[in-house]
Amino acid sequence: MKNRRVAALIETSRGYGRGMIRGVAQYCREHPHWAVFFRPQGLGELPPPWLKDWKGDGVLARVANRMGAEAVLETGLPTVDLRGAFPDLGLPHVGSDNQMLARIALDHLRERGLRQFAFCGLRRGENAHNDNRCDQFVQLVEANGFSCEVSQEVTLLRRPETWDDAQTRLAKWVKSLPKPVGIMACNDDCGLEVLNACQFAEVRVPQEVAVISVDNDEYVCTLSMPPMSSIDIASERIGYDAAALLDRMMAGETPTKQSLAIPPGSVIARQSTDMLATDDALVIDALAFIRDHAGDGIRLADVVRRLGVSRATLETRLKAVTGQTIHREIQRVRIENVKSLLGTTDLPLKQIARRCGFKYTQHLSRVFRESTGETPIQFRGKSRDFRKGP
Repeated sequence: MKNRRVAALIETSRGYGRGMIRGVAQYCREHPHWAVFFRPQGLGELPPPWLKDWKGDGVLARVANRMGAEAVLETGLPTVDLRGAFPDLGLPHVGSDNQMLARIALDHLRERGLRQFAFCGLRRGENAHNDNRCDQFVQLVEANGFSCEVSQEVTLLRRPETWDDAQTRLAKWVKSLPKPVGIMACNDDCGLEVLNACQFAEVRVPQEVAVISVDNDEYVCTLSMPPMSSIDIASERIGYDAAALLDRMMAGETPTKQSLAIPPGSVIARQSTDMLATDDALVIDALAFIRDHAGDGIRLADVVRRLGVSRATLETRLKAVTGQTIHREIQRVRIENVKSLLGTTDLPLKQIARRCGFKYTQHLSRVFRESTGETPIQFRGKSRDFRKGP
């Protein structure tokens, strides 16, 4: 097979970029005909001067600005965009599935009893992919019968605006929100700005404002006060799948899709969402019992017996806080546990079923498909294919 010379223009300043680089590296180990031209860089840096006259075969790029876009396009080489900020470039894009991210974020916030929501993101027009993330979250919130406040005031710090001015404006927005409220931030950088603004505005987190972000950059998430919950975006798989797509393009294949959406992982819960928006001790005890014993095969009657109240009483109060029936909450916790084991272990389905409270694998498969729209095997394949290659 012909050797391929590939330029990887991906930042190392963020966990998301480093994860993609690990995915590309995995692809290179499995396809030794690749030689990668790479240097550590920050997001938004201009491509290296040598790119203009470089005799390469393809480019993987996180296109962050128009000057960078022009430099990449001028090479005339097959290119895969890993950011999606400028759809008009006509480059195939590999990135996160925003619809699934919105669903995961809303489910996580609703599980905490929240019924008021907001989204905070970059200024509209700076990044089309993040604009779509905002739209997906707002649409999903409204489809569930709630309203969603939006602030797209966070901007890149290289803009001509002081940090204090930006924080003052964001703090004013946070203070104006109805409480308690759950906020989805477009990424960890934005989430950190929201948490700083809460501190500035003397708004308590998570008691008044619960914040969940996207990317799960460990450095950023643990730098915030309190530590920030974030969705693992499966950046390694994004990098791997982008490399696989570029390899096919360099072999002459035309992409069948302009955008490839990669399913995210799960929520890495930290203190910024460690709350329950209720003073109802009965509901708190019920949720704790379900969380601790869902894998033991408990049924609705077991929960009612443990709490010592009627089914109707518990059902009414639980649904008022979480929007879930007792049965659906048990199934939800079980399915989340199944997802975790499918994505992080090689355990056979029969063993996963037993661990998660399902007596038969057929029952697990049916409930899993009803909940996610796919079979457990399909989910495991999507979660872990980047490790094995095509």
